[in-house]
Parts: sequence; C-alpha cells; structure tokens
Amino acid sequence: MRRKKLGTQGPEISVVGFGAWEAGGEHYGPNPSEDEVIEAIHAALEGGIDWLDTAEVYGMGTSEKLVRRALEGRRDGVFLATKVAPSPAGTGFAPDEIRRACGASLERLGTDRIDLYQLHWPDSGRVPLQETWEAMAGLVEEGLVRFIGVSNFPKPFIETCLSIRHVDSLQPEFSLLNVELRDLIDWCGEKGVGVVAYGPLAFGLLTGAVDRSTEFHPKDWRSGQRKDLETPDMFKPGKIERSLAVVEQLRPIADRLGCTLSQLALAWTFNQKGVTSAIAGSRDPKHVGENAAAGDIELDDKTLAEIEEIIPLGPDFGG
Repeated sequence: MRRKKLGTQGPEISVVGFGAWEAGGEHYGPNPSEDEVIEAIHAALEGGIDWLDTAEVYGMGTSEKLVRRALEGRRDGVFLATKVAPSPAGTGFAPDEIRRACGASLERLGTDRIDLYQLHWPDSGRVPLQETWEAMAGLVEEGLVRFIGVSNFPKPFIETCLSIRHVDSLQPEFSLLNVELRDLIDWCGEKGVGVVAYGPLAFGLLTGAVDRSTEFHPKDWRSGQRKDLETPDMFKPGKIERSLAVVEQLRPIADRLGCTLSQLALAWTFNQKGVTSAIAGSRDPKHVGENAAAGDIELDDKTLAEIEEIIPLGPDFGG
C-alpha cells in the first residue's frame, strides 16, 4: 500500500482510506450487523489501509462507537478522522458546540486524540466561519486534535479558514463520474491542503456491479424511494445511462491491467493532482480487501491519458 503526505503539513497516510459512513445507518439497505462492520474495518487494516474516516452524524454516533470497538488493541498506527456537523443535524459550529462535539467524539471513539477533525459541511450562516475555525484551531493548541480540515467546502470558505490557520485537508466528492471539483482540488494542492476524496466508486457505479436492470432495496438511497436522502444525481433517469456508458469503456482498461473496475477507479482517483487519498467504504470484507489492493496499482501516463478520453462521455454529475 502506497502512502502520500496529507498536504504540506500533515503525515503520510495510505492512498486508500476506509469510510465508515455505511456503519452508521441504512444507506444501502438494511443496517449491517455490528459484527459485519467490525470485520470490514479489520479487513481494511489487514489490507494496509491505515486511516479511517467517520463522523458524529453517521448513525448519530453509532459509526464512531463501532470504530472504537474495531480498534480495540489496534489504535496505534491508525490515523483516525471524524467530523462535526452544523446544527440541527449535528452538534453545531459555535465555539462551545465545537468543543462539546469534540469531547463527545473522543468519548465515543475511546481515544485521547483525534488525528483529523473536520467541519462536515458549511453552516447556514448562523455562526461566523471565522469563529468556528478559530475554535477548531484551539483544539489543536490544546492537543485534543492533531490536524483540522473541512468537507464539502467551496473555495471562498477555504480561503477564509486559511487566513486564520492552515487547512490540513479538504474532503470533496470526486470520482471518474464526477470531476466537477477538479479545479478546486488542483488549487488545494497548490495551497498545501491535502485532499481526501469521498465517493471515488460513484456509490457503486464504478464497481461494475450495477446495470440498468439493477433493483435497489427501498431503503437504499440509490433507489429514489428515500425521503430523507436525495438520490445521487448520477443514478437519476437520463443520467444513469451515460454513467454506465463510461463504465463500459473502462472495462477493457481494467482487464488489460489485470485489476477490477473498483481498483481502477480508486487508482485513478489517488493519482490525480492534489489528491492524497481515496475513501472507500464497504460492509463486505472481501470488497474491502480488493479496495485496499488498489493501493499497489500503478497507472502510467499513457493509461491516465486513455482514461481522460473516456471521462467526457459522462455528464457533469456534480451540478
């Protein structure tokens, strides 16, 4: 498993990370059992993945608690990332709320430090961003947090944070089927902000396991039947066909390289300028092991150029 430095001031982490979003709720159908989640995390660690990403809102703390169980006796050497969300979904971004959220996450995770603490998405304006970021910086000064970052933040907000204290990371959605934020990611690289991309497998589309005949469980957010979660744009009628067309063009490349489509998609993601790591989550230990193996795949310039010729077939799924 290759490792890359998180921005200019962070540590080296594996180019594939484990995302614990699925551990916190019924996003892809019926909730996985706790044992399934823990087995999947163990498979990630055994495959060479050395960092995990979770959040307070994943199952309202459930994901963090399961990560704690999975890391019993294994905490050393694991880079642990979590997030605080604005209210009402999360604890909130006021300075006292940031501190309270951090303490609660530390307790649920059963650790005395959070390696990377992130703002999950921008606040609606209730709390000035300057106050929030100063509170985050304060957590670093106190030694409760090692590094701080943001998720789903636009460039102007990141610039505001940078004017106060370095931003160690940005966590955006980014994949072969959603390259809308490529310019932002390039800019982050120039500013020394590490990028850890979520959704690199396009929520299953880039695994090759989804086609037009696939029927999703009603509780699966890709089904279009959830009221609490919006269906990913790339799964909507009129767009899924174009998504699948891109996938079919990628198959011969994966076959030639002797890897799976998932591994190709992950390798492409962490090979992009500015990207440190690709976050992949799964409740299936076998899939997790396959994802981890992507960290050993080398993509030469010719292959990357070949893939670039395919990407334009997909719509701008991000907007």
